[in-house]
Amino acid sequence: MTTLVAVGAQWGDEGKGKLVDWLAPKADLVVRFHGGNNAGHTLVVDGERTVLHVVPAGILDPGTINLIGPGVVVDPTVLLEELLALRERGVLRDPSRVRVSGRAHVILPWHKALDKAREEKAAKHAIGTTGRGIGPAYEDKVTRRGIRVADLLNPEQLRDSIERVAEQKNFELVNYYGWPAIDVAETTRMAIEWGRELEPYVGHVSRTLERALRDGRNVLFEGAQGTFLDIDHGTYPYVTSSNCVAGAVCAGAGVGPTRIDRVLGITKAYTTRVGGGPFPTEEEGEMGARLREVGSEFGATTGRPRRCGWLDAVMLREAVTVNGFTSLAVNKLDVLPGLDELKVATAYKVNGKISQDFPMTLADIEAAEPVYESLPGFTEDIRGCRRFEDLPENARNYVRHIEALVGVPVEILSVGPGRDETIHDLDPFRPRR
Repeated sequence: MTTLVAVGAQWGDEGKGKLVDWLAPKADLVVRFHGGNNAGHTLVVDGERTVLHVVPAGILDPGTINLIGPGVVVDPTVLLEELLALRERGVLRDPSRVRVSGRAHVILPWHKALDKAREEKAAKHAIGTTGRGIGPAYEDKVTRRGIRVADLLNPEQLRDSIERVAEQKNFELVNYYGWPAIDVAETTRMAIEWGRELEPYVGHVSRTLERALRDGRNVLFEGAQGTFLDIDHGTYPYVTSSNCVAGAVCAGAGVGPTRIDRVLGITKAYTTRVGGGPFPTEEEGEMGARLREVGSEFGATTGRPRRCGWLDAVMLREAVTVNGFTSLAVNKLDVLPGLDELKVATAYKVNGKISQDFPMTLADIEAAEPVYESLPGFTEDIRGCRRFEDLPENARNYVRHIEALVGVPVEILSVGPGRDETIHDLDPFRPRR
């Protein structure tokens, strides 16, 4: 039995979905432990593209059980739409292959309305949220007035809870933001229907997980977003509303820290970011546009163009520190061929001083000027490579340089979007010594 946590090492969009799909055949369970449908995982299998927002990316492998943990906030409409699409494609024939925790909190109409209203009012100071209601749902969770998935299965109690919470939400929407009130009766009707449709999928995820661990099963924990969108460790306030780092798996899935064997950090061969916030290595000119075009850098959830720039080793070292990576996966190496040089930020100049460490405050991150090292680029198409030795010398040197800068071995390389376009030498689920 091996437990492997796969989390993003940058600002999300690192290609975690592809890696989770690739790892899934070796896993018995795939577990999503935080975030909501503001995350999107794009999978390409046999040329067919699948975008998932709530269901774990292990679902395309017929042998996996896919769990949605109590740390996730669930939009029932989105989850039910994904489940229906998967059933219609013949991917999900058995409801027991997906289990959503009854303890997971529910995203309701007022959460989405408040999310959009707050961004609209903030104007130029907006965070750049997806407007999916994620932050307001976590807000209600923390203030102990949230509605959970299990509550959807109890109509009488559900009515009382919705009426109680809706009064305060509608007051805020109408009187502060000038938005229309949410229809309480319609929300109640929808919520009761959600409960009827979701009931076959609701379970006690932590107990299911514990039984699997006792039986010696392989478990893959699937992160959403990325390290620098973490509410505590990211570029606050330009972050998401949950903990994205590896340690969050314990609370978000319901598993003790002694059960975690390996942590896989996932990064692109360059850096991207969606929405507002500082981005020290961002390239706003021709190079950024080239990375965006060649890398198809548009959000799976929103379609927004991603900001692009060079790889940032300062960020990656910080990600190693807060996650405890045992290995790295580098995605989208196939985007780099044709560049004369490849730059990597190895330090920052902040207010005239050189620092090897990621700054603590937003002001210092915004002031950070990257200090680059340049490596020779390569021109060869690498999508056909299946062994590290098959890569051009300069591509191999680039990967080895990342390892030296970060202090963690690169064990997986993605050379294309397809499941088979992956290089690896070691089994990610091998027991840890």
